Amino acid sequence: MKPYKVILSGGGTGGHIYPAVAVAEALKRRFGDDVEILFVGAEGKMEMEKVPALGYRIVGLPVAGLQRKLTLRNLALPVKVLRSVMKARRTIREFGADIVVGFGGYASAPVLWSAQMMGLPTIIQEQNSYAGVTNKILGRRARRVCVAYDHMERFFRADRIVMTGNPLRGGFGDVMEKREEGFRYFGLDATKPTVLVVGGSLGTRTLNNMMKRWVDDITGRGDLQVIWQTGRIYEQEMAAYMSTRSSAGIWRGAFIERMDYAYAVADVVVSRSGAGTVSELCLIGKPTIFVPSPNVAEDHQTKNALALVEKEAALWVKDSEAVERVIPAARELLADPARRDVLTRNMRALGIADSADRIVDQIVETVGKH
Repeated sequence: MKPYKVILSGGGTGGHIYPAVAVAEALKRRFGDDVEILFVGAEGKMEMEKVPALGYRIVGLPVAGLQRKLTLRNLALPVKVLRSVMKARRTIREFGADIVVGFGGYASAPVLWSAQMMGLPTIIQEQNSYAGVTNKILGRRARRVCVAYDHMERFFRADRIVMTGNPLRGGFGDVMEKREEGFRYFGLDATKPTVLVVGGSLGTRTLNNMMKRWVDDITGRGDLQVIWQTGRIYEQEMAAYMSTRSSAGIWRGAFIERMDYAYAVADVVVSRSGAGTVSELCLIGKPTIFVPSPNVAEDHQTKNALALVEKEAALWVKDSEAVERVIPAARELLADPARRDVLTRNMRALGIADSADRIVDQIVETVGKH
């Protein structure tokens, strides 16, 4: 059998890279040496380091994003886009691709558009509940649009939409079996209610300010304990702040290496609502208070959170109100096991564990038809 030749394109953030990697891993599991995979990313972005480290080939395009403020860098953008399209066409031709699958990020648009202009089949994986402008345009010619939320026919042709969920690396389904190990790992008390505060690997100013506001109250009352990921950007500042305060019942770190343990011990999660995080939490089913970032395109984090809130699968607090409101809301939730059970049940109903394999199914079917 002739090997499948698949280009996967996405990057700029882990939220675009790791879903693509999850699909690459699913392709390898299913086809072994009968599939060849090439990643296409953006020069200078994190995928150019992360993807080769995982053993995959990657080609970088010189594309860059539009700066929101007036800057001379925007003047170079048309040239970079043109060069990216030309390099994408050459890459597709030299690799002999059967299909291109886009996961979002700077590089996704030129390679998907080039493939469509060359008559190659394309698939788009739309991670959010509110589609971005680029995906809406490219979706007109895509053979399939793989989605994680209902009602996406607002943005794409209904006959091309397939519910796959967002692909994730690793398994989260068995985290509760790790609860005892998790408490030992973080050095916390297994008899106390635990709140996980996580704002992404770089960190979130709002959630860190929230912890600064409440840390003395938490350690003084001793009624709950917290796992607090500060993010790399803020860790030194938070360490300096905490140097004169009690840390009783608080684990603090720039990054949580064992997220499975953190999820295992958490009774309530406080988090941003990026697409990948929401998908992880749906698989785990932990009662969650989302604090959507207001600094993302089309305010899609708020829309992601509300898609769960409307199904009574999560709670949310506006970023502007989070410093004062989230910890009291977490305490209310910890005191209401019935409410937590409802949130857990409804959230798990939205989880899709085999998302990467569903996308592979669509790749196989689409290649077979073109």
